[in-house]
Amino acid sequence: MSHALRRPPLVEVHGVPDGAPAPAAPAPATTTSHVQIRSTRMHVMHEELARAHSSRLIEEAARERRAARLVAAQRAQRKAERAALRARHLLAIAVSR
Repeated sequence: MSHALRRPPLVEVHGVPDGAPAPAAPAPATTTSHVQIRSTRMHVMHEELARAHSSRLIEEAARERRAARLVAAQRAQRKAERAALRARHLLAIAVSR
């Protein structure tokens, strides 16, 4: 009868005896270096966004300058064409007299 009260031997699983409470999960490591790396990454990301925004604004300004130069060149061409037409007209009048 004494062997009915006997417990089976404890078995170790992963270094923890059977029947022992499971160890708590380790807390995530939030070290100063981890926070600093994350902070640096965020800073770099913001710098990259600012750089991209500045690049886009610079490209847009360059497009606007090119468009303004094109409009000015077209205006100057029309003015030159009108002047040439007037000169031909005045020459025709002078020759016909």
